[in-house]
Amino acid sequence: MKLLVLSQYFWPESFRINEVARSLREKGVEVGVLTGKPNYPGGSVFPGYKAAGYMHETHQGMDIHRVPLFPRGRGRVRLAINYLSFIASGLLCAPWRLRGKHFDAVFVYAPSPILQAIPAIIIGKIKRCPVVLWVQDLWPESLSATGHVRNRVLLKTLEWVVRGIYRQCDMLLVQSRAFEAPVRALAGRTPVLYYPNSVGDEFSQPAGKAPPAVEGMDEGFSVMFAGNIGSAQAVETILEAAAILREQPDIHFVVLGEGSRRAWMRAEAERMALVNLHLPGNFPVETMPALMQKASVLLVTLADHPIFRLTIPSKINAYMAAGRPIIACLNGAGAEIVKDANAGVTVPAEDASALAQAVKGLYAMQTHERLEMGARGRKYYEEHFSHEKLVDELIVHLDQVVRLYQRKTV
Repeated sequence: MKLLVLSQYFWPESFRINEVARSLREKGVEVGVLTGKPNYPGGSVFPGYKAAGYMHETHQGMDIHRVPLFPRGRGRVRLAINYLSFIASGLLCAPWRLRGKHFDAVFVYAPSPILQAIPAIIIGKIKRCPVVLWVQDLWPESLSATGHVRNRVLLKTLEWVVRGIYRQCDMLLVQSRAFEAPVRALAGRTPVLYYPNSVGDEFSQPAGKAPPAVEGMDEGFSVMFAGNIGSAQAVETILEAAAILREQPDIHFVVLGEGSRRAWMRAEAERMALVNLHLPGNFPVETMPALMQKASVLLVTLADHPIFRLTIPSKINAYMAAGRPIIACLNGAGAEIVKDANAGVTVPAEDASALAQAVKGLYAMQTHERLEMGARGRKYYEEHFSHEKLVDELIVHLDQVVRLYQRKTV
């Protein structure tokens, strides 16, 4: 099979699609990638790249075609231009750059913005091949939930656009079972299948070498959050819980990552003199498994919004694979998975007091009790979210949609 993976985000940016594409290649799929210039999460184009111009490179046996991209920078206006620039470049540049190349299918990895599927649909029509869309975020609901868009007319217009995208695709894969109903409501006759996220095998294997030194990780009991630090994650809840536990000298909150709320969070921590809250920034993705395995407890948070009750943050899969107990400060599907696995403690979204109590409860536990929680999470991960198992399932889905497309077009 010759597959074109289309994603605004790809290596050297750290996204799930990197491991999926690599494993597809290792299993015999010929993978090409259409993407932009790497600039996430910092907002500036990575060293060695420039925003303007087309670029071709090879990585792990995959041809990567990079179209021009306006860097996301800071602020909503820059972010909107960033999204639109990838769509425009994909429409104007990609068909010419991919001329003469044959693909059996186009596979779209679709975190926000789902609008990146528009050039994929056009490419699919030009190449006469099916388009498979892997839905990571619900649009336009996620825009409303994060406050990026509040205008009802614009949200309704975006819903109309998303409906058109879904119906022009040949298969829709959704990362949460709770996504199935809202996606089907817009998808028309396009089949919708559950296909969850996973993580690379390195998260569930013993660390090959010691992780880098991180302030707060070697000092007593560490509660580690890893990922985007934004409004969707309701990081003010972490700040408030740290303030509640400021008199517990052995408990340290370690928030790894970047995002729109990190600067605010750091400023607030300094203002409140919270020596138990650490924001060391980003670390290379290859160090994350060892860092997660070193933490006493792993923390996931989401805002209290109806849309996030349907979402399963991909970090839950990574946390389970790492075999550490989890505190899930969120509502809905993500909390249910932690409960089903008996892999940690769940508390309501945005409830700082309950979060602080959960941390104290795990801190008071015997070490072997926490290890047992982590072991149950890893077992659940291996049974439901194994990377190799899910990549094999994806190949089956792709084979199925290619055969169905070929039958329709004969």
